[in-house]
Amino acid sequence: MKHVLTVVGYVLATFLTQGLSHFLIFKAHYDAMTFMAPAPSFALGFTSMLIQGTVLSLIYSWARPNLPVAELPGAILIALMFGAFLVSYIGLAEAAKYAVPSTAAWIGVETAVGAVQFVLIGLIMGLAHARAKAA
Repeated sequence: MKHVLTVVGYVLATFLTQGLSHFLIFKAHYDAMTFMAPAPSFALGFTSMLIQGTVLSLIYSWARPNLPVAELPGAILIALMFGAFLVSYIGLAEAAKYAVPSTAAWIGVETAVGAVQFVLIGLIMGLAHARAKAA
């Protein structure tokens, strides 16, 4: 059950942070991107989130007994490391290969949103795994 809760939490946290970022807070930033698909594939994005949430939950499960910090901080640490892995591509490599209007703005927005997203995911994952442990 902890993996299911983590994956559901991952999807919800990702929709919340990325949805607010793309469609409200940084809408003008994303509207300026000429390489964005006019109608993104929901199925591909959703499948990607299911895979990412599953991988993150499994890795946390395996790493948790060896973490030198308490449960919730450990979950946040693992989530932030996973986030750094993903955001390094989204924030840096995409800025390097696409014609973004402002490289600094792209890196700043993607890094900030990614940090919020993965702290939130770490909190959800830590609580899901702690709940399962207590049950």
